[in-house]
Amino acid sequence: MRRSAFDLAWPTTLTVLLAPIALGLIGALAPSLGFHPVFGLHRLSLDPWRRLFEDPATLGAIRLSLTTGLGATAAAAAIAFGLSAGLHHHPAARRLRLVLAPALALPHASFAIGLAFLAAPSGWLARLLSPGLTGWIQPPDLLIINDPYGLALAIALTLKETLFLLLMIVAAIGQTGAGSALRTARSLGYGPVRAWLLVVLPRVYPQVRLPIYAVLATALSVVDMALILGPSTPPPLAPLILSWATSFEIDDQLKAAAGAVLQLALVLAAIGLWRLGERIVSILSRDWRVCGRRAGLAEGVAATVGGVGGVLALAVSMFGALGLLIWSFSARWVWPDALPQAWSLEPWRTVLEPLTALVGRTLVIAVVATLAAVGLAIACLEAEDGRQRRAGAAGFIYLPLLLPQIGFLFGVQVLWSAMRIDGGLFAVTWTHLLFVLPYVYLALADPFRALDPRLTRTARTLGHSRLATLIRVKTPLLVGPLLIAAAIGFAVSVGQYLPTILAGAGRVETVTTEAVALASGGDRRQTGVMAFTQALLPFVALALALGGAALAGRNRKGLRT
Repeated sequence: MRRSAFDLAWPTTLTVLLAPIALGLIGALAPSLGFHPVFGLHRLSLDPWRRLFEDPATLGAIRLSLTTGLGATAAAAAIAFGLSAGLHHHPAARRLRLVLAPALALPHASFAIGLAFLAAPSGWLARLLSPGLTGWIQPPDLLIINDPYGLALAIALTLKETLFLLLMIVAAIGQTGAGSALRTARSLGYGPVRAWLLVVLPRVYPQVRLPIYAVLATALSVVDMALILGPSTPPPLAPLILSWATSFEIDDQLKAAAGAVLQLALVLAAIGLWRLGERIVSILSRDWRVCGRRAGLAEGVAATVGGVGGVLALAVSMFGALGLLIWSFSARWVWPDALPQAWSLEPWRTVLEPLTALVGRTLVIAVVATLAAVGLAIACLEAEDGRQRRAGAAGFIYLPLLLPQIGFLFGVQVLWSAMRIDGGLFAVTWTHLLFVLPYVYLALADPFRALDPRLTRTARTLGHSRLATLIRVKTPLLVGPLLIAAAIGFAVSVGQYLPTILAGAGRVETVTTEAVALASGGDRRQTGVMAFTQALLPFVALALALGGAALAGRNRKGLRT
């Protein structure tokens, strides 16, 4: 049988994706056992683990990571499912879907900084309410941001991940064909919320289980949001590991390796615990599912929680971004005025030269990583289409979403250092690709598989090669999904903080790394400039993608996205 170049797509993609991850895991495990030839350590030892648990911050960091991570994931899932159940029959559901994409384009760091600008004791929300409703004539002495319990971090994670899970639920509903079952339940007298929970949720949940696990892994190991909103005495585990990993002390480096392995174990244990919780909830809800009641108080509570949470998530995204913009143009803004007394371009002029360099570097990394991800995803899907079956290896593409970044990026940093490419754009771009590719593949998979196979057979019958068929037949039909996938990949790359810090060895600065650095104590005006610029880049990419998709399908109804 004649082989095609596309047959190499999956081996190449998995090598590019899994080789750094596998070597990164080994690069974290070996130093955690005291083996680090670069430092002249050739004997296995448990001393790194002993030092890890002797550190007074470790146990508190573990506890903080588990409470904020599990709590935020559970709350986000509850809000997303409650909102979906409460709005599925409402005309507002369509309008909600339209604003989801712009809200999701806001990177985690910009979202966290925007929330800090809103909720801080001297933030915009307190200014709007003071002194008339609060009686505060000066900012209150309240520890709202960076509170020791991580509440601000947990709330930010909940609101941000609610939007992501909501989008995944909307996509999953379209694949389950639950409309007829829902209409049947409604015809039997069940209320809209209870009907959705009874017949749609059991079909949707298996489809969104993987995204929920990805949210759980992110919430347990997030670094940028934790640095901006989380406590520092102690911080969550991932930022604590990062502080050790960037130390010049050998003992701290080995302790960071042990911490990275511990973080990986925590995430895997949390996923197992969540899976156990699914079984327990299924058993406990059995009587509720078969009791035959058509409506109840619980459904109203679920819809209310979902509605309030959804409104808060969208409001924080919108007003947080607006707050960043206002701060970036403020010249004088004293308490408790709701808006600045004077406006100025000086904050932008002050950072214009470094900002231009940061934006250029961010664009280079994001564009190259996105183009590589789109090319690999198309090649894999074409190879899969040629075999007329779904490639079993496709599941491995999502592995970077289920592993904590700090769990293997510490080892990847060791790998790049051994290859003498750390601290350069190539290493940073390759590391970004590990996280961009899963999202691009996810965005392209369903549209690619939905193409009519008769088009391919007709083109091949007329003598076109697989490559010519892909370029001249399939690609024009996929212009919209390709542009949307590219915009998603671009946004993912722009928002990467930890991969940039570790792969870049602290020498590759982007808009994201600078925004996070300024958020921890810099001038609010400059922070607003950096954070708003970071938020603007994905939004512009998404707007261009949607505009390009609409332009491509303006005279072709079947191509309209």
